[in-house]
Amino acid sequence: MAQLAADFLDRIPTEPGVYIMKDAAGKVIYVGKAKNLRTRVRQYFRPGGDERFFVAAGFLGKLLADIETVVVTDEKEALLLENHLVKRHQPKFNVKLRDDKQYLVLRVLPPELGEGAAPARRFPRVQVARNIKDDGARYFGPYHSATSCRETLRVLNRHFQLRTCTDHVLEHRGRVCLQYQIQRCPGPCALPVSPQAYADSVDDVVLFLEGKDRELIARLRERMKAAADAERYEVAGRLRDSIAAVERTVSRQHIVQEDFVDQDVFGVHREGDAAELAVLFVRAGKLVGKRSFAQKDQELPDAELIGAFVQQYYATGTFIPDEVVVPVEPQDADLLAGWLGIARGKKVKLVWPQRGTRVRLLELATKNAETAMTSRRDKGADVEAALGKLQARLGLRRLPQRIECFDIAHVQGTDTVASMVTFVDGQPARSLYRTFKIRTSTNDDFASMYEVLSRRFKRSLKARVGGGRDDDAWAPPDLLVIDGGKGQLAMAVTALRDLGIELEREDAMDVVSLAKERELAAGDAPDRVYLRNVKEPVALRANTAELFLLARLRDEAHRFANTFHRERRSKATLRSALDDVPGIGATRRRALLKHFGSVAAIAAASEEAIAKVPGMNRKAAAQLRSALNQEASPSVTTQEGVPDLEGPGEPEILPMVED
Repeated sequence: MAQLAADFLDRIPTEPGVYIMKDAAGKVIYVGKAKNLRTRVRQYFRPGGDERFFVAAGFLGKLLADIETVVVTDEKEALLLENHLVKRHQPKFNVKLRDDKQYLVLRVLPPELGEGAAPARRFPRVQVARNIKDDGARYFGPYHSATSCRETLRVLNRHFQLRTCTDHVLEHRGRVCLQYQIQRCPGPCALPVSPQAYADSVDDVVLFLEGKDRELIARLRERMKAAADAERYEVAGRLRDSIAAVERTVSRQHIVQEDFVDQDVFGVHREGDAAELAVLFVRAGKLVGKRSFAQKDQELPDAELIGAFVQQYYATGTFIPDEVVVPVEPQDADLLAGWLGIARGKKVKLVWPQRGTRVRLLELATKNAETAMTSRRDKGADVEAALGKLQARLGLRRLPQRIECFDIAHVQGTDTVASMVTFVDGQPARSLYRTFKIRTSTNDDFASMYEVLSRRFKRSLKARVGGGRDDDAWAPPDLLVIDGGKGQLAMAVTALRDLGIELEREDAMDVVSLAKERELAAGDAPDRVYLRNVKEPVALRANTAELFLLARLRDEAHRFANTFHRERRSKATLRSALDDVPGIGATRRRALLKHFGSVAAIAAASEEAIAKVPGMNRKAAAQLRSALNQEASPSVTTQEGVPDLEGPGEPEILPMVED
């Protein structure tokens, strides 16, 4: 690899341009742009210089055979050339514009009013198309379904009366057709139709498709009034119907933005190295449609992913709005905004808002991206790929189809509990969740972990012999994950070995610990996985499938432990405040809580008010007031002083309690 780097770097220029990576067969595998080509390419050969998956995973050294460069004048030219090369070669490791289907768009050619213009150009029609071309036509959409697209076309043909026949029929027909008879076409094929009047109708259609309803309605009303003043009542009636149709369409559209500008709003949802991007189309403040795209094997940071995607998206000739809203500042944001302005022929505002209505639009776009990923993905294939990557990254002995994770929760050593969370085939198996009450309420997480693992795997050993009806629930996992660092891993291994479980066998389960990322001055350190008999931890890069799976597992164990701990603390507080008062049983406790709403409200009430509660009397009220006024009771005043209510005996192992 070092020799390969030396060979490449010696001949790479320092000017701005594009670099093209090729494999041994000469196939393009990646295209990139750079302000300084040599500096950028050098990063691929430095440890930690580039964290993209095909670089960090070692694929680059295996695949790369040659690097070509193209020098250009400046970064804008490099951006344009990169766009062209990515569309031409479709490199394996570039962000590619792909979705699950070709969306429909509506195509409108601007009319030509000259005498020498062909009839098809003087009287253009609205067409349904699937591909956007650079042919001078206006394209509107895309429409998420053929039904919505053709319904829009039907409204246009009915109320704006443009021709629907083909160019060939227009030029060769000698008499008007049925569309003219039902007043849905002015009949330019056989009648002397004014090109200017027809061009006005085309302009109306364009305004309607652009969502500029106010301007369109004003134009139609002006022409309706003019027709009525000229006593052309039939024409005025048609214009009245057109206004009503536009107003009905406007009333069905959802207003999402008070600023009446055209916007495209990009949202991204990530699950490991899989990403889904959604684009919401907001026209004149109204949400009119959306489109979504899937990206696989993309470990790029969000800034680079968004920048590359936006660049590819608008390079296809798609309509560029006044404003492009993105969730994070894209890579080379100023360059991208300048390129968008050049492509549109008018300044484009590129924004990544932090507050306001645009943030709510971003949240909506992100939600749409998440929904699209859920509906389109092959869950079985995704899970198998993620588990395979986890096995390869950690060097596990077998595919981790069943994974268990343990976490400890307490407040300064009180009410210590543990959770056991189980994932089967990468998904939570909630029927296999378990909670444990730790026998000794101490502030020693290591001792608590030793206890809970000993108890859990004693059940596993009994299940192996065949000692209970829930043998499958206690079967050993393929991978055991401990939340913590090297110390927690050592304690877990000790607990298992003390039970006689051999971890060195080829078919034994793997045991690892997962340490959460730390906040450092230079940035976040990656999550680290500690392995047995390995000195240095394995760092998991952000936006990887393996980190996504392990982080979900850890967060679920943490959530489940904290939920159970809060329930215990809440029950302990209620017991100490009411249940231990002489003369206050379950019936009176329920009546008191129903009447006052909380223990604090009972403590603040007078003795007379307490005595009036159904089931209470003056003597019981006095005893309750006396007990609640004992401020020295730690169970009443502080959470830290909650007493241990378990008493002697074997701690209870509880099945999962649904939230």
